[in-house]
Amino acid sequence: MLTIPVFNPAGEKVGEETIDPADFGGEINKQLLHDVVLMHLAARRVGTVNTRGRADVAGSGKKLFRQKGTGNARAGSKRTNKRKGGGVAFARRNRDYRYSMPKKAVRAAVRMALLSKFQDGQAIVLDGLALSHPKTKEVAQALRSIRRPDLHEDEAVESVGETKAHALSRTLDRRSILLGIPTHDPVIHRSARNIEGVMVAPVTEFNTYDVLKQRYLVLTREALARLKEQVKQKPARRAGAATTES
Repeated sequence: MLTIPVFNPAGEKVGEETIDPADFGGEINKQLLHDVVLMHLAARRVGTVNTRGRADVAGSGKKLFRQKGTGNARAGSKRTNKRKGGGVAFARRNRDYRYSMPKKAVRAAVRMALLSKFQDGQAIVLDGLALSHPKTKEVAQALRSIRRPDLHEDEAVESVGETKAHALSRTLDRRSILLGIPTHDPVIHRSARNIEGVMVAPVTEFNTYDVLKQRYLVLTREALARLKEQVKQKPARRAGAATTES
């Protein structure tokens, strides 16, 4: 079992949560993660490049001069890419770079990405993050107060002669945090969207690229419970699928 530290908005450790690696696949397939990340990056490519080929430039298609007898090299249309003002050879066109992978593979990759965060000590649970109205200062202060779980220093050493710079080095890098919430919450979203490097997303919308890109994964207690429930759900059997009994 893996343990995840639980912090309150004041930065105090108030407990731990346990994670069963078997619920998230049990092992990490780096090749699968690589393939799914490339799929997401391809979907984000902007394929609006467009160059003009021979069929797109202005000019007649008439042969410039007769084939033989002039002493010149043979020439056809003036719209060829060999001449000034001609079209581009192998002109690039608008295209969509996205492609899809099997849904089971994509879902497995998301679970593996989450498992990697749990194993590497880059996941934190934030308890008590409840806002009645948007307040960026409170969310920023809570993220600034959380101690980095991937550091295992003696608490007694931290309290003796620790400078402000040392204290900040032990906190999370707020420029690379994925804040997971159970469902879409406009209050939390509006409170955290202006913080540099902080990304807010419901756990149902997690994807492999976003989980791996952000260094730290910060989940609310409700989000972690929703995530555990989500990974334990088995995909429904297709209607009309044949069943066999042993």
